[in-house]
Amino acid sequence: MNVRDPFNIRGLNRDPTANWRPKRNTTAHDTSNITTTLQNVIRTAAAETERLRDKASEVLEASTSLLPTTNTPTNTTEIRFSSEPGVGDQEEEDMSSFSIPKNVPSFSNPQRQYEDRLWAAATNKNSKPGNILSGVQDIISGGNRAALPMYKDKPYMYPPGRGGYGGGGGGLRPRRKRTLGLLLLVVAGLVWWSGVFSGEQEGAVVSGWGWWGQDTGRSRANWLKRRERVVEAMELSWDAYERYAWGMDEFHPESKTGKQMVPKGLGWIIIDSLDTLMLMNLTSRLSHAREWLAKDLTWEQDEYVNTFETTIRMLGGLLSAHYLSTTFPQLAPISDDDPGKPGEDLYLEKAKDLADRLMAAFDSPSGIPYASVNLKEFKGIISHADSGASSTAETTTLQLEFKYLAKLTGEKDFWDKAEKVIQLVDDNGAQDGLVPIFIFATTGKFHGENIRLGSRGDSYYEYLIKQYLQTNKKEPIYQEMWDEALQGVRKHLITYTEPSQFTIIGERPSGLSNELSPKMDHLVCFMPGTIALAATGGLTEKEARGLPTWTDKNEADMQLARELMHTCWGMYKYMATGLAAEITYFNLPKEPLPASAHHQAPAEFDPDPEAEWRKDFDVKPQDSHNLQRPETVESLFYMWRITGEEKYRDWGWEMFKSFMNYTAVEDGGGFTSLSNANIIPPRTRDNMESFWLAETLKYFYLLFSPNDLLPLDKIVFNTEAHPFPRFDMGPLFSTGWKRKPRDAAGKLVE
Repeated sequence: MNVRDPFNIRGLNRDPTANWRPKRNTTAHDTSNITTTLQNVIRTAAAETERLRDKASEVLEASTSLLPTTNTPTNTTEIRFSSEPGVGDQEEEDMSSFSIPKNVPSFSNPQRQYEDRLWAAATNKNSKPGNILSGVQDIISGGNRAALPMYKDKPYMYPPGRGGYGGGGGGLRPRRKRTLGLLLLVVAGLVWWSGVFSGEQEGAVVSGWGWWGQDTGRSRANWLKRRERVVEAMELSWDAYERYAWGMDEFHPESKTGKQMVPKGLGWIIIDSLDTLMLMNLTSRLSHAREWLAKDLTWEQDEYVNTFETTIRMLGGLLSAHYLSTTFPQLAPISDDDPGKPGEDLYLEKAKDLADRLMAAFDSPSGIPYASVNLKEFKGIISHADSGASSTAETTTLQLEFKYLAKLTGEKDFWDKAEKVIQLVDDNGAQDGLVPIFIFATTGKFHGENIRLGSRGDSYYEYLIKQYLQTNKKEPIYQEMWDEALQGVRKHLITYTEPSQFTIIGERPSGLSNELSPKMDHLVCFMPGTIALAATGGLTEKEARGLPTWTDKNEADMQLARELMHTCWGMYKYMATGLAAEITYFNLPKEPLPASAHHQAPAEFDPDPEAEWRKDFDVKPQDSHNLQRPETVESLFYMWRITGEEKYRDWGWEMFKSFMNYTAVEDGGGFTSLSNANIIPPRTRDNMESFWLAETLKYFYLLFSPNDLLPLDKIVFNTEAHPFPRFDMGPLFSTGWKRKPRDAAGKLVE
């Protein structure tokens, strides 16, 4: 799985039946008959293919002589995904329009090592003469099966003059290998259909570690192949950044330039990507990133940085890298971080240095953190916008990171300062658990009445339930706050569209007693997965239902999660590119329906441009941009893991194909966000967000992975998709506050 063969079919160059087992009850006579039949089929097909190929070559030469000479690039090819649903398994082999770098073979890739073993097995001279495949292989290979082709990973679907094995004259060999590979697949299908082999298949070992295990069936192999496509997208993205903007905080893939947010850089993209590189086992790229951290990264800069963004991306990324590298050293193993080596604590040391500086944000009169911090001066600064108020979500989305750091270092101040913020917010007595999106760092009081679960409000709710899970459910105060808030969402924000009755979460920009807005940010699509996570605690739905703690409320929450997930997927299906807009509005009745109203949305999204369901959705031109956001695939990942319903994986694959088709940049530029995702071709923004690597591709990878890779009942993801372990608080830490009493309406009792 590497950039030499992005989104191609390396399996065509491999014996597709090498791992199949014959049926035990297959007789020698049956085998002999089938062998003869298959050999006749192959001889006939090979002869016919040779004739057609020669004829095609003549036609091609004649047509070429009539065309003017052009300079055709030799290092790119265009392969496009089908965007139509139901294309079948073939669609996973199709790929989008994007540039493929020149090929350099890899001899260290685990996949190559596996294929080498397959090839060696297929060419074993000691194989029995009666082997049903021996004659077939000899016919196809002309009797020469002694060596694995050097450039077997090279894409070989180029027309003449478009690459392949060495320029214009090298077109014949790729075409022959493709033809022979297709013949092998035909043979495999015939053998399978004939019943010579048992239904049980012994799959390839993708890796030596238990997380990847063995592919023991056609369905699972399908998802592992799709996961490889995600790895290759990560490689393309990272390599473009490494080539054109290394060490920069911003990357502009179309102009192939980078930009720093501060003079010496913050490692914005590098640090945010560390754990993704580890999970995908991209060791050489991780080594380069570690080298930059060790030699070039410094926090000693006289610059102000955003407290929230720096915490979730930089601090979270470093802590996650420390967790994965110490707990799972087999992931992208690097000797520099082995126990006893000088770089053993590199990630933790950088995290601790950064956290010490960020702690200045909490030195406000109220304890609510300032919006920004000067890294060199250890000084917080009030927000320059919003009348000086901080974002409520930003102030309450620091807790997972600082609590985990406190656990690692034993420094209780990290815990106490972060925990105090939640108490100050809760002491405001927000109605039904729904908090306004601004709060003053000077007074600790809310600013305005705008209630929404999109920007500036979203991750407050996310971190309530995740704090409960992070400390192994030993702090029920956060579960209580989550349950209260979710009930408030049902009461004030849930409604249904018309005419198709999709479930949405609206906004109350002027307070809970005023009009409901039908606006729903893409950011809100974190909610389906988070609701399901809260309902089951990270167990599967089946496991959770078997517990005595399962209630009708949990059942209703899972139904709400499914309905919201369906709506979020509709936000993708509505757009021309299949990529959701930043903001979607919905058509509501004059009097919005309450959450208790009967409703039934269509189960499928009719692709007809005039389909009835499309009347429910509305995307305004200024909102049609797509920023490569992860929230929907994040929820798909949670919903798949928890429900086991295959459709969530299928939706994720369709979404991934849309990203490949419409955001890929030519000439090895990686991928870009879009200015308008509702036209084809889309308008691009020439920017790659760091969360494209840190979150979006990571969640795709996990969605297509076995479920025991980062199991949800053992870890918790921060809001930037950086995994932390769940842990017991121990004697040093405890919940240091209690909620103020409230009446039946949820109002504070003085």
